[in-house]
Amino acid sequence: MDDDNSKSLNKAEFNKALTDYKLGFTAGECGALFDYFDVDSSGTISYDEFIRAVRGPMNMARKKIVAQAFKKLDADGNGWIDINDVRGVYKGNKHPDVLSGKKTEDDILREFLSTFELAHGMRNNEAPNYVVTKEEFEEYYNNVSCSIDDDMYFMTMMNSAWKLDQAPVRGGKAAQPRAKGDNNIFNRPDPAATKPKEEDLDLNASEEQLLEHIRARVAARGARGISGLGKKFKIADDNRSGSLDQGEFKKAMHDFRIGLSAKQVVTAFRIFDRDGNGEISFDEFLRSIRGVMNAARKAIAMKAYKLMDSDGSGQVDINDIRQTYNAKQHPDVKAGKKTEDEILGEFLDTFEDHFCDMPGNEDARDGKISHEEWVEYYNNVSMSIDRDDYFEAMMTSAWNLDGKRASKKGWGGEV
Repeated sequence: MDDDNSKSLNKAEFNKALTDYKLGFTAGECGALFDYFDVDSSGTISYDEFIRAVRGPMNMARKKIVAQAFKKLDADGNGWIDINDVRGVYKGNKHPDVLSGKKTEDDILREFLSTFELAHGMRNNEAPNYVVTKEEFEEYYNNVSCSIDDDMYFMTMMNSAWKLDQAPVRGGKAAQPRAKGDNNIFNRPDPAATKPKEEDLDLNASEEQLLEHIRARVAARGARGISGLGKKFKIADDNRSGSLDQGEFKKAMHDFRIGLSAKQVVTAFRIFDRDGNGEISFDEFLRSIRGVMNAARKAIAMKAYKLMDSDGSGQVDINDIRQTYNAKQHPDVKAGKKTEDEILGEFLDTFEDHFCDMPGNEDARDGKISHEEWVEYYNNVSMSIDRDDYFEAMMTSAWNLDGKRASKKGWGGEV
């Protein structure tokens, strides 16, 4: 849907998607849906807003355990959680801003409370009053829940975060979640906490063994799907810059209990930083964790490549794509801003970009798509698609692999 890669959907992109998916809504219904998805009324729909709207609220089992957590926090039973309720549960005196004298412990506790009010306040345009109602608490967890596919993992997370299997302990240590600098204690559960201690990676492990070790440990922390990995990335991104520097990456490897030596952390950072710019973007993080396509996906990608390589030369050039990709309807061609060949050249560039951004491939751009460049492009597409059957459906639709369309138009062939 995100045609301009802005990481959000504007109204035109949203309406186009509803039309492309043939959902049958009127213009008025499309507008109403956009307003519903755009929770913060910013004029665009973020990924989090999209997921929340599509997934909907928690099921009854999740609501029940959230209500249990609320009841435990509401120590005086008055129907809401205020600063006195959390004072004995959430310790803010070790927060960096308290230790440095920038804020008081009560300031930190109020920030903690406002975290729960934020999601509800966005939908209702309300400012935080540092009193959390049951409705606000549930709406917060509706947003957390929509990024967690597995009910059992959600239950484990809630039990770990709030120690629901323990009796409330006010002012003691038994029921105190750890206070972190970002006040986020809910995305750090360890569902494997009762398992035997995991062995650290051998110091002489190869780079591939290092990557496989990291992938396995991250998966063991409950981050198998795209949304789960996104949540792990956000946890690691302490300064909310949208990328991880070396310090954040090192801290993430420690917090996720990956079990690497200092030298292995440096090596891992270099592997993850695919374009060598000194930071790890979410796409780089996702690509390194997800790895390359499996054999089934690669076979489908190569089937599409063979279709594109109309002259069988072993590479795809402008003459090949002229047969399958129609640029005459592109807005810039219709407006006279660009020629059809210029649009076709940009189409080729799309497939070369990922490959040429990798260190050592900077001079590989030649206006022709090799097998290697094609596979690298779809490695990056594949990493954002959890299911093999959806990947196959996407490729079949994009490249008409089943031959059902009378005229063959490549992906994005008509804009």
